[in-house]
Amino acid sequence: MDIRRFLLATILSAVVLLGFDYFMPQKAHQDAPKPVPVADRQNPAPVASAPSAPRDDVRLPLGGGAVSGSINLRGARLDDLTLRDYRETVAKDSPNVRLLEPQGKTEANYVEIGWLNAPGGQTMVPGADTLWTADGSRLAVETPLTLHWDNGQGVTFRITLRLDRNYMFAVEQSVDNHSGQALSLYPFARVERGYTPEVTGGYLVQEGPVSVIDGRLTEGSYKTVRKDSAAPLNQSWSRQGSKGWVGITDKYWLTAVIPDQSAPIAASYGFSGGTYQAGFVANAPLTVAAGASATTSSHIFAGAKEVRLLEAYEKSLHIDGFWRAVDFGWFAFLTRPIFFVLDWLNTLLGNFGLALMAFTLIVKALFFPLASKSFKSMAGMRTLQPKMQALRERHKDDPVAMNQAIMGLYKSEKINPASGCLPMLVQIPVFWCLYKDLYVTIEMRHAPFFGWIRDLSAADPTNLFTAFGLIPWDPTVLTPMLHMGIWPIVLGGTMFLMQKLNPTPMADPAQARVFQFMPVIFAFIMARQPAGLVIYYCWNNLLTALQQRFIQHRSERARATPALPARSRK
Repeated sequence: MDIRRFLLATILSAVVLLGFDYFMPQKAHQDAPKPVPVADRQNPAPVASAPSAPRDDVRLPLGGGAVSGSINLRGARLDDLTLRDYRETVAKDSPNVRLLEPQGKTEANYVEIGWLNAPGGQTMVPGADTLWTADGSRLAVETPLTLHWDNGQGVTFRITLRLDRNYMFAVEQSVDNHSGQALSLYPFARVERGYTPEVTGGYLVQEGPVSVIDGRLTEGSYKTVRKDSAAPLNQSWSRQGSKGWVGITDKYWLTAVIPDQSAPIAASYGFSGGTYQAGFVANAPLTVAAGASATTSSHIFAGAKEVRLLEAYEKSLHIDGFWRAVDFGWFAFLTRPIFFVLDWLNTLLGNFGLALMAFTLIVKALFFPLASKSFKSMAGMRTLQPKMQALRERHKDDPVAMNQAIMGLYKSEKINPASGCLPMLVQIPVFWCLYKDLYVTIEMRHAPFFGWIRDLSAADPTNLFTAFGLIPWDPTVLTPMLHMGIWPIVLGGTMFLMQKLNPTPMADPAQARVFQFMPVIFAFIMARQPAGLVIYYCWNNLLTALQQRFIQHRSERARATPALPARSRK
């Protein structure tokens, strides 16, 4: 490969990475007061009012399968949930990830379900301070739990919860009406977050309110939701439709409420009293005749955004677009298939690092014909350099004539200078999709390689500027650039090796010096990127060098072999 084109591809890739890595907005952390919802049908995601007198929570445990925690009978809230299969860090004693926390905590995040009165309705409905009664002692995988509350006016509200072995809660809301008159109520469900988390992905991965309604994905940032949530509705976005879901997402985790996929709803995002809200309310009231009962169903997802699990839920529960909770981006048509190939290779090889290397080998094999054609084009270009230089000297005072003469030379020699760039242009989208997969999919979170790489989605933890752990200090407090792991150093070495294998003479000494320093510059750029991406780049460089040598050797052998004379016909 022509080293200038290789370095151009490298620089373009670095620009893509730097654009996202250095210009991501970071959100400040905020604590929130304790909001209490207001039953107002005009607001699909009810706003918050002033807090009432605090009351003690009453809890029942939940657990089994992938989660553990408790249900708050005060307000019938799902506000305490820990993911048993995931830890905060790669350390063995690291605590499990806690996804849901009660209102008033520093990182309050919880789910509320309930009812709103139709306009003019006077029915007393349960609220945030309502103390529910349970028919059991816990919610488990094979043990559903029903909560009930009597409003003292002849109306009984019930909530039945069922938990599967992963992260999905099935919800049934029912009303028994013995009040002597018909009722019209709007069931609702919403996710509430009482703080602004530190956003880690910027524009690279969606973090904040997210929804799919009628096949349309809508993503909202915390900043936009705060800015656009104007009185009196305290909403920044709303949409009516059916089929879909709405919630708040983090990089790897999702809390979402999922309506009955056949029922029309009004979904919205909002912000009030320091609390973000994302939820839905039924678009048509649940009408309950006197002496009758009525039931509506929904689901709550609170857990890890495992790609195959989300797709399984989408198929089994017919949840429209549920896989889109993973932010595969605009190029999902390419990013998503690449992920499935990587996931399959990981299952086959038992290591995501090896899966990356195997995938790179497959890509090299698929694009070998393009690389061979590119090498032939570049070899032809090198043979034309003396003639091109002569044309430049001859027409140095007439750029138009010089360009026409050079294009005529290309035509007469049957060489297309653009064909040498084709493999580079093809590999950049693949590089980007690999980077996206490494960055957004939880399957690669805390995935180990070998040796000191225990998390392919994080940067190489070793550092040259601490003598690889011998000096007890953190130089990155001075500047993040003072971090240089072993694998980024290896990456710089592979780039230096490629320069030596294919030296390119340059007339401009300054340009030559810049290209000599490119391995060092790029090593610093990649030092903060996921280790899996750096390993991929090292392996890709090595395969590129071997591929180039093979093509070059085959070309030289073909030129050295004399053509056999054609047989004369008798």
